[in-house]
Amino acid sequence: MRIYTDEIINAVCLHVAERKGVSPTDVEVQLSWEEEYGYTAEVWVHGRSQYLVEANLLEAIEQYLWKQYQLRKFRSQITLDADEEFWADIED
Repeated sequence: MRIYTDEIINAVCLHVAERKGVSPTDVEVQLSWEEEYGYTAEVWVHGRSQYLVEANLLEAIEQYLWKQYQLRKFRSQITLDADEEFWADIED
C-alpha cells in the first residue's frame, strides 16, 4: 500500500489537531526533506509554528492508517520517500 502527499498531510493535520484540541482545518502543514534532518514537517496552528521530525510523521501516519482504514501498522512498516511528491510505503 502507498499513500501520497495529500494523505500524509491529512494524517499530520488530524494528529496535530487531536493533540492540540483544535479542528483539523486549523492546522497547516508543509512537508520537506533535508540532507541533515531527513523528513520533517512545519506545522502551523493559529499562527504558531512547530517542526515535526520523521518519528512524529510516522506516528501520525500510523494513527491515520488505523483510524481511516482499520489497518494496524507499526512505524517499522512505514517508509517515507520523495521525489516530485512525498509518499509513504506501507508493508503488508
